[in-house]
Amino acid sequence: MNVISIDRLKITYQTDILLDIKFKIHRSLALVGQSGSGKSLTLKALLGLLDSTLAIEFEKKSDFEWILGKTVALVPQNPFTALSPLTRIKDQLFLDDKRAQELFGFLGLDKSLLHRFPPELSGGQLQRVVVAIALGSNPKLLLLDEPTTALDPDSKEAMITLLKTLQEKMEFSMLFVTHDMRVASQLCEEICVIRNGQLIEEGNIADVMRNPKESYTQALIDAEFSNRGFRE
Repeated sequence: MNVISIDRLKITYQTDILLDIKFKIHRSLALVGQSGSGKSLTLKALLGLLDSTLAIEFEKKSDFEWILGKTVALVPQNPFTALSPLTRIKDQLFLDDKRAQELFGFLGLDKSLLHRFPPELSGGQLQRVVVAIALGSNPKLLLLDEPTTALDPDSKEAMITLLKTLQEKMEFSMLFVTHDMRVASQLCEEICVIRNGQLIEEGNIADVMRNPKESYTQALIDAEFSNRGFRE
């Protein structure tokens, strides 16, 4: 498994520091925070999507060449807006038929769906399609932008199980950006908690969930769990 070290990610606007963090991704890391904490800013910076008015310092180390869309791929939050509704699924994968059918097999999707249009698929099926698109290049790092948010509870559980299975099969690392501590604890081994553009807590996710050091982290946990229910 690849180890990705973000030695510094600093973003400033004029004299204001919006983000200044560092972290390592071993196998699966959750970057967790409330809206406005800086987690989406982090993801956009990693994807090279920030406005040119922002000053960015980005220092990283990995044992692979960092190529967006190839070695580094994104699973977006909303599959309904990520795909063109007027284009058949197969024409949005940009893969040959053999590879597309292979990925659909991995993802539990019937190959007949390749010939359909996005509005003909369920939300769970569409989310699997965008995962197939991300995995088409055999990435070393998969960036996940809250990919379970638009799913119903059953589809959400199925997606978590699927991602863990695919990671075993394809050996990619994951950075999961979310506000949902419950899903983070099911999917990831490590966690970084971000607030106001700074990392305030990090470590093994099970340890942090059971014994958070910061009240902010506790509030994130309480938003998803009852204390009694989780600790039992």
